Amino acid sequence: MAEMTLSEMAVDVLTTADGFEKTKKSRDYAAQWFAAREAGTPLSIGRADAPLRPSRPAKPELLDPRDVPKRKPGSPQGRIALLHAVAHIELNAVDLHWDIIPRFAHIEMPLGFYDDWVKSADEESKHFNLICDCLKELDSFYGALPAHAGMWRAAEDTVDDFMGRLAVVPMVLEARGLDVTPGMIDLFRKAKADRAVASLETIYAEEVGHVAYGSKWFHFLCGRHNLDPKEQFHTLVRKYFHGALKPPFNEEKRAEAGLPPDFYWPLADQHPPRTR
Repeated sequence: MAEMTLSEMAVDVLTTADGFEKTKKSRDYAAQWFAAREAGTPLSIGRADAPLRPSRPAKPELLDPRDVPKRKPGSPQGRIALLHAVAHIELNAVDLHWDIIPRFAHIEMPLGFYDDWVKSADEESKHFNLICDCLKELDSFYGALPAHAGMWRAAEDTVDDFMGRLAVVPMVLEARGLDVTPGMIDLFRKAKADRAVASLETIYAEEVGHVAYGSKWFHFLCGRHNLDPKEQFHTLVRKYFHGALKPPFNEEKRAEAGLPPDFYWPLADQHPPRTR
């Protein structure tokens, strides 16, 4: 039996519906990729046709964002809903990070690019399982509540624009996670939900790297094509991201990930605070 290429592995993850089976394959394939890299015999990137949309389990029911019920985050049910939303985000992130590999395999990239995205997909798989364990502790599960149907829109909008994908997914959507996760950690800490606090702290620490990978490879491609990174970022976000970016921004963590304020404040729906 011929060895699978990395693109074939990615498509196998994308076309697996069950969340736990999807994340198991994701982690197994990541381990295979890094074992081959360690041995000095990297797997072929190859070519494979990625589906326009990844396979999904029958539950959760996917609703228009406006139709997803709002729950007070301070209540037990609100905390379950918040964790359910995080699990949904993490499962989508698994697919987003695998999708970029076969989707743009025709564009020659260094092996380090694939190292970063396989590592990100592996970590997102771990995050999904961590949050599912938190839901189980609260007598719930992923699929128990409806979820946001718009999560894959950024992937569809940038299906044929590599730089657009990097700009919108890691540098906007994942960067937003750096802004909101500290507040979630505080909420669960006040509820003395230790498992959720530990899981969210793991996610928070590792998401910085995912945003950094996006910034790194976006700048790499700008250099390759002699483009100004800031101008190109603004152009692509205005083209593909629907609406303005919303402060407050976690400027410290965004800087750590390679996102300076002059990248995102001009795209915000308010002016930056004045510095003394």
